[in-house]
Amino acid sequence: MRSLATMKRIYTRSVRGAGRALDLLGLDGGAPPLDRRWRHWVHSLTRVHDSHALVELDVPWWTYGAIAAVEEWLSARPAPVRVFEYGSGASTVWLARRAGQVHSVEHDAGFAELMGSVLAEHPHVALSVVPPVARTHPALPSRKEGHQGLDFAEYVGAIDDVPGSFDLVVIDGRAREACLGAAIERLSPDGLIVFDNSRRRRYRRAITGSGLREQVFRGLTPTLPYPEQTSLLVRR
Repeated sequence: MRSLATMKRIYTRSVRGAGRALDLLGLDGGAPPLDRRWRHWVHSLTRVHDSHALVELDVPWWTYGAIAAVEEWLSARPAPVRVFEYGSGASTVWLARRAGQVHSVEHDAGFAELMGSVLAEHPHVALSVVPPVARTHPALPSRKEGHQGLDFAEYVGAIDDVPGSFDLVVIDGRAREACLGAAIERLSPDGLIVFDNSRRRRYRRAITGSGLREQVFRGLTPTLPYPEQTSLLVRR
């Protein structure tokens, strides 16, 4: 029986191949506007796991409802908006286009290098690579498959390497439960936390115990063929 990871790889290759074929035949037609959410989502399906394509679509990898809510929040926020992000990608560029400072930490050096050329166009973005450390008893582990025996303590603590408070903190990387605790300590009194994939059980416990007020956005997410959930968290 094929594993879930194998099935995901097969799906990714298939839809991206279909997208390339449509491009070659001139049948793609380009991305619909974001307010045509259903059509935009269908178009995005052929760009799964392609951060550069998401950059071109100008969307982060959150649910559409959360994207709209954060965009509205950012537009109403006095400049300059300071952002810290756990987990880089298309969201880093999306945030760079809307915020005055973006500090992003990434655990995967290869992925950070892949994003380097795009982020170089945004001098107000600082991307730090903080890989996990192999330890027998990790202080801050990640429960993601394949990350056993890795300690993400330095990754989680990267937020404390940047002075000052943050208007917005995005949690979309590794060891997210611990990242949430660190983010609360550095969040401005009226700041906002974006916590992606918040429907997962281990994340639910962390969010419920955080003391923050949660607004949940369920539904379509660019490139994903299934519904997801992104939560926005603020102080009570």
